[in-house]
Amino acid sequence: MAGFLTKIFGDGNQKQLNRIQKKVDQIEAMEAEIEKLSDTDLQHKTKAFKERIANGETLDDVLVEAYAVVREASKRVLGMRPFTSQLVGAVALHEGNIAEMKTGEGKTLASTMPAYLNALSEKGVHIITVNEYLADRDATEMGKLYDFLGLTVGLNGNGLSKEEKREAYASDITYGTNNEFGFDYLRDNMVLYKNQMVQRPLNFAIIDEVDSILIDEARTPLIISGSAKKSAALYQQADGFVATLSKETDYTYDEKTKGVQLTEEGINKAEKYFSIENLFDLNNVSLTHHINQALKAHASMHRDDDYMVEDGEVVIIDQFTGRKMKGRRYSDGLHQAIEAKEGLQIQNESMTLASITFQNFFRMYNKLSGMTGTAKTEEEEFRNIYNMDVIAIPTNKEIARDDRADLIYKSMEGKFRAVIENIKERHAAGQPVLVGTVAVETSELISKLLKKAGVRHEVLNAKNHYREAEIIETAGQKGSVTIATNMAGRGTDIKLGEGVKELGGLAVVGTERHESRRIDNQLRGRSGRQGDPGVTQFYLSMEDELMRRFGSDNLRAMMERLGMDDTQPIESKMVSKAVESAQKRVEGNNFDARKTVLSYDDVLREQREIIYKQRFEVIDADANIREIIENMLQSSIDRVVGTHTQDDDEENWDLKAIVEYVHGNLLDAEDLSEGELKGKEAEEISELIMEKVRKRYDQKEEELTPEQFREFEKVIVLRAVDSKWMDHIDQMDQLRQGIHLRAYGQNDPLREYQMEGFAMFEAMVSSIEDEVSKYIMKAQIRENLQRQEVVKNTQAVAGGQDEKKKVRKPYVKKQTVGRNDPCPCGSGKKYKNCHGNN
Repeated sequence: MAGFLTKIFGDGNQKQLNRIQKKVDQIEAMEAEIEKLSDTDLQHKTKAFKERIANGETLDDVLVEAYAVVREASKRVLGMRPFTSQLVGAVALHEGNIAEMKTGEGKTLASTMPAYLNALSEKGVHIITVNEYLADRDATEMGKLYDFLGLTVGLNGNGLSKEEKREAYASDITYGTNNEFGFDYLRDNMVLYKNQMVQRPLNFAIIDEVDSILIDEARTPLIISGSAKKSAALYQQADGFVATLSKETDYTYDEKTKGVQLTEEGINKAEKYFSIENLFDLNNVSLTHHINQALKAHASMHRDDDYMVEDGEVVIIDQFTGRKMKGRRYSDGLHQAIEAKEGLQIQNESMTLASITFQNFFRMYNKLSGMTGTAKTEEEEFRNIYNMDVIAIPTNKEIARDDRADLIYKSMEGKFRAVIENIKERHAAGQPVLVGTVAVETSELISKLLKKAGVRHEVLNAKNHYREAEIIETAGQKGSVTIATNMAGRGTDIKLGEGVKELGGLAVVGTERHESRRIDNQLRGRSGRQGDPGVTQFYLSMEDELMRRFGSDNLRAMMERLGMDDTQPIESKMVSKAVESAQKRVEGNNFDARKTVLSYDDVLREQREIIYKQRFEVIDADANIREIIENMLQSSIDRVVGTHTQDDDEENWDLKAIVEYVHGNLLDAEDLSEGELKGKEAEEISELIMEKVRKRYDQKEEELTPEQFREFEKVIVLRAVDSKWMDHIDQMDQLRQGIHLRAYGQNDPLREYQMEGFAMFEAMVSSIEDEVSKYIMKAQIRENLQRQEVVKNTQAVAGGQDEKKKVRKPYVKKQTVGRNDPCPCGSGKKYKNCHGNN
């Protein structure tokens, strides 16, 4: 079918190459002219290009000349002249595509041209690699070229301070790993002050080994987790206090909203019980929260109705179905409050504070491109998810490698015996051999067998990137034998030693097929670079996992019919095709799994973008955020009034509940009476309350200087947003883990997740509005307010691996310092501009 379509429509890849070739011809035509320039003239081109772009020319307008300049600079600085094939790859990268360039074709050098061109816009270029060694190597080597052309280069490594990271991101071109860029994005959206952010807006990324990062790691979300500062003791104390209260006298309970709040009498009792002066002082936010949740646990949550206790755990009961919802927990500390009420052990798990998949992180860049030796097999996924075309770039020299048909043995034992024989034979002749394995255990087994056979070798399990490079460097020398997992050596070339070409080049021996064709192709591509000779051979057995999973029964029966033993392999193109079709099926399944992960993360992505955008508006606002807060106050008031004025008969309106809410959360007892609300429409009631709230707001503003009051507003809003959002993320994470069970009830889990996730998000927004309203109107204002992180001790985790942190010496604060006072460290700066934002 594909061949038939190609006949009708032509080969899409060839069309793209023909179009790109026209630009490449123009670049090559400029070579003679650019060669005549002195070093100084060549360096001045960068400034001239920037001016042209500032005056309205596009990057495409200057591409031809800019690429010609980089090519010439590369000859002078690095002693390397990019081939025509590298120019083709460089144009494909600038256009936001994936350049599939075979191993040894010089992807790193090809990336310098689009990196230089896009850096001219001064919006930043990120070059992303699979490990820190490659980032360091490329930043150092290619940095000489950029430096010559007047561009700055940054290296974004793990464990850098915020200042060092900010400097790296401010560079024209920044190198680093995918994990580090992703974690920095999440951390930037958890900061308390704008000047603590390190990244600029995400502009253009070139991803090296793009299939590894965007496909193989796509199902691994980046997660920042931490222990919430929820003390088990405080839950128990709050529970003990609430047990002493009586309804109506000390607290009021609203049946409709399930809202519980302390009366004046209850507030006085709380202050006495906990020996504090003012329950609404900002220092007591955590205590107030614990008391509120304990009140809710006692007044509105009923055992065997809302929840049950089973095996020492609180299990939620679904109000609609009456079923137990194992694994789900109430949010915002309510679950812990119920545990305290029931005298159970209080669970204080680590929380997911922020998370994102690589798919959604990289889709935020204005433009994305990538390069690898193997991407064509996943072309559909790249196009559907990332909107990138895969362009297969012709090699600079014809491939002279001999890719032999697979050899299939009856048993694993027979296969490994044949592998060892082959290695011994080639080793005896001096031909270097690279043995590829899928699993670490296989590499260790082969190592044992080779030791037995007396063959000296190196084993590479990809545990040490620096050692990895060293081993790969020598893997092409005469007589060397290297055993490596299939992913090892990505991004590093195996160069042939003296006299190796005459021996047939590097021999690659695959000990089984990977479930992805890309990984097999990657292994094959280690041999035969730049027209060198080479040979590749895969050894399979009927007992290999891939063969067991996909129809090896017929082949096994055929082998037995023919009376074949363990020393006779089947060598047939037909068998290789059967294996390839099995791989295609597995790849299809994996694509579907990644699409599902993305569909779920898309629900959270929309919510994440809303919260991060609003959070940034608060941090970024130099002026008043009163308008934002007034909108929250209005929403909060409208919600309460709406809940208690739903009945068509005004006689049934619960005005008392409205007044109690206002007294408890917004105004003092003498500021509003029930009589003032009688005879008014619902809208008029909202307007009246809002008017009184505005007056009280004005009075509060006069208590401090404008700068102090603006800071007070930001402290309140950031605290509410962060605590509620982090709690929401954790709840979404728990919902996601149990949602697949809905399929048993003939419900679509994704649709259920979308609906419940939306309802939870709406509830979270309402909760933020209510909390901000309460603390803006009720909190006692202090002059030396400081923004505080909601959670300490955060950990960045990718795929279950903790990112190691370098411990930096903390600045110890000895006294309470006003934000505008001189910093005690002696810098001469205001505290807020120095250690006040640490």
